[in-house]
Amino acid sequence: GTQTLIGHSSVHQRCPRAPVLRNISQTITATMSVLSLSGWLDLSSVLIFLFVLLILVDLIKNKAPKNFPPGPPWSLPFVGDLFRIDSDRIHLQVAEQYGNIFSIRMGQRMVFVNGLKPVKEALVEQGENFVDRPSLPLFTDIIQNKGLVASNGYQWKQQRRFALHTLRNFGLGKKSLESQTQVECRFLNEVIGNTQGQPFEPISVVNNAVANIISCLVFGDRFDYSNSYFQTLLKLMNEAVYLEGSIWAQLYNMFPWLMRRLPGPHKKILSHWAIVIGFIKLKIKEHKEDWDSSTPRDYIDSFFSEMEKWKDDAEAGFNEDNLCYCTLDLFAAGTETTSTTLNWALLYMIKYPEIQEKVQVEIDQVLGPSRLATMADRANMPYTDAVIHEIQRMGNIIPLNLVRLTTEDTTLRGYTIPKGTMVMATLHSVLFDEIEWETPFAFNPGHFLDAEGKFRRRDAFLPFSAGKRVCLGEQLARMELFLFFTSLLQQFTFSPPPGVEPTLESKVGATHSPKPYKLCAVPR
Repeated sequence: GTQTLIGHSSVHQRCPRAPVLRNISQTITATMSVLSLSGWLDLSSVLIFLFVLLILVDLIKNKAPKNFPPGPPWSLPFVGDLFRIDSDRIHLQVAEQYGNIFSIRMGQRMVFVNGLKPVKEALVEQGENFVDRPSLPLFTDIIQNKGLVASNGYQWKQQRRFALHTLRNFGLGKKSLESQTQVECRFLNEVIGNTQGQPFEPISVVNNAVANIISCLVFGDRFDYSNSYFQTLLKLMNEAVYLEGSIWAQLYNMFPWLMRRLPGPHKKILSHWAIVIGFIKLKIKEHKEDWDSSTPRDYIDSFFSEMEKWKDDAEAGFNEDNLCYCTLDLFAAGTETTSTTLNWALLYMIKYPEIQEKVQVEIDQVLGPSRLATMADRANMPYTDAVIHEIQRMGNIIPLNLVRLTTEDTTLRGYTIPKGTMVMATLHSVLFDEIEWETPFAFNPGHFLDAEGKFRRRDAFLPFSAGKRVCLGEQLARMELFLFFTSLLQQFTFSPPPGVEPTLESKVGATHSPKPYKLCAVPR
């Protein structure tokens, strides 16, 4: 969601030593002023003294607590390990030296948890202790810590409960939403068919198709592929999500007072989301004008009804501001991750044509040339199901997971993690766990097939995370991936443009996505 969005960011959190440090700082500042006025020290000496003081304060404030997870022995003042660690490989670089649970400084100390068993121990067995989100300045400025992803406590529980209930009411897990998705499959196939086998970039049309499913659920309508305004919105969201994984976003969260005043790419994150939020507010206004409580059309209408029920309980968050941010979370999360996975799917199919061919054989056997798949068909298509799962595993859309915050002092595998510590339970380390996967770094659908060719579940398949904050759109995403993927391979054979060798080059922002690429779609 908007916190696909929070994945790579860090923040300077409130520190238990803050009052003491504040008193020290005030005392020293007053002393320096007196000394300077008395002529005992010149200006350069004052500045050097203050600089040394700030470094000492930073060292005191960020001193590792007793029995804290180990990490690099030294860090730069203020920025910590920001500039000497590759954010794409944090979990690999440091884990090699310090093990599956370690800490680094990204403004403040953060704990990383790696590997299937430690991640499950944290997120599932001790779920209540790792359930909160931190307050990050960048996202506070965008969504005020509201919505479905950034909120905590009572408000988060009520909003998550309502969102799940409402999505089910409008077809999640039912035939009606399957039928709606099948209609969108036909629209997508028509647009791709119009390319007449010539090279084209699939990313924008796939994004539009996926966005239309969540748009029907939250806005009550889909958007045509020729709608330039909607295409622009999707591009703005995509760029904002990419920039949220950049060093600019991390610097914003460390030094918000400074970054708010400086130009740079971080300003695009704010302006892009402001445009998307403006679009959502317009949709809410349109709904308000013709809302009928007796016949809710979508999530927004249902939220209006809920606002009336909860008007005496402000803490539950059923107000128009929160409606905007919850809708933003659903729209952004319901578009970004599934569309990125489908774009990986097409790239893997042109990279491995022999796998594409085996999927098509199974589709032809079960569905024939024209009948669109339903979710009931998945049980009879184990190879196709295995390929989709392997695409999700290798695509590794949210490699670091979304950041958590400990709700109380916690012990994890012998280490003490104080209340208010940011924690990353990395999904990359689970999806590529060398203990759990036979060939973790190779694209191998056999990971999800038994000796008889039947589909098998794997404990280490956690692309949607786990525990109390598991992705609430998991069921929707699974349906979309199966129906869109089978429909596309039923109608077309995908290949790279003539003379082009496909690569799996990626870009890492808040999500891990393929770089723009072209392919050819030849009707079967």
